[in-house]
Amino acid sequence: MKILCFAHLSEQIGSPSLELELGPMTVASFVEEFKSRYPNARLDQVMIAVNEQFVEEDHLIGSNDTVALLPPVSGG
Repeated sequence: MKILCFAHLSEQIGSPSLELELGPMTVASFVEEFKSRYPNARLDQVMIAVNEQFVEEDHLIGSNDTVALLPPVSGG
């Protein structure tokens, strides 16, 4: 599974992207697994996209999918 991290998340985990060996799981399960592997990554208010589509917590992520973690942004 390819994981793309943006903004503060890439700084917190030390990389803008990761490859993790994970089987199919729901978004909610993925979030818990990610938190256990990267406890200093703040995932509150993060939007999650799978294969470039925003998804809900019950969406099933496949092992070959790309998951993007998008924290809120502000502009001026």
